Amino acid sequence: MVAIPEEYHDLFERRSFLSLGTLTPDGVPHVTPVWVDYDHDADHVLFNTAEGRRKEKNVRGDDRVGGCILDPDDPYRYVGFQGDVVEHTTEGAVEHIDELAQRYMGEDEYPHHGDEDGDRVLVRIEPTRVFG
Repeated sequence: MVAIPEEYHDLFERRSFLSLGTLTPDGVPHVTPVWVDYDHDADHVLFNTAEGRRKEKNVRGDDRVGGCILDPDDPYRYVGFQGDVVEHTTEGAVEHIDELAQRYMGEDEYPHHGDEDGDRVLVRIEPTRVFG
């Protein structure tokens, strides 16, 4: 496991977006922007999605991922990583998306609860390589 250097932790506390790369069942890269979070205690990158979405299906089939987070104020400052999904769970996922909605939307609660076909899923990524 490789930790995200502390000099980039601020990117996980602001309205920064992760360009998340996953692999489809036929091995084609799939890249999508997602809200991002960081578990400082476990050194895990976190994202939240709904069951049945392409990225969620991809990480269930192949746990290898990669991503890049640009500084919203300076796109030449970024942190990228490669890693493995180490947890894919519905436990705590609703609470987590509500926390992210506060940061990204200024809302106390994620406004789209019940609009999605599947349950919310919290995905934990253990970085194996970090660059920036």
